[in-house]
Amino acid sequence: MSQFSTESMIPSESELSSESLSQAPEAKYGERLIESGQLITFPNPRIGRRYEVQIILPEFTCKCPFSGYPDFATIYLTYVPNQKVVELKAIKLYINSYRDRYISHEESINQILDDFVAACDPLEVKIKGDYNPRGNVHTVIEVEHHHPSAQA
Repeated sequence: MSQFSTESMIPSESELSSESLSQAPEAKYGERLIESGQLITFPNPRIGRRYEVQIILPEFTCKCPFSGYPDFATIYLTYVPNQKVVELKAIKLYINSYRDRYISHEESINQILDDFVAACDPLEVKIKGDYNPRGNVHTVIEVEHHHPSAQA
């Protein structure tokens, strides 16, 4: 017979007061950082030099706005900086902020592009979302932006 008892794990009625039930558990530090996740930039150290930055984010998640099922993707972000470069920890936290959003594949990649352009104003940026197959459907969304001054 096991010496482990689940009875001690079940709270008593007195422990389940309405006050304790109404208090949500405090968010963990990582959850707080993700919640406040914004795209932070810093000055491009090589303004005038054309170079490409490739960022791969293999753990993107969001939720289907119709079913609520989780969607998983790898995000490929490639950009040519202009005046600013994105800080890597900031983009990690920003991308993680999508994990509880009900958003379509198409809208999530387009929103990431809009937010990235607003924060960094790159010469060029291409974002690709390669979603894991679900229900025998594999979706890949690609969007691009070119700075007006970079147009030939």
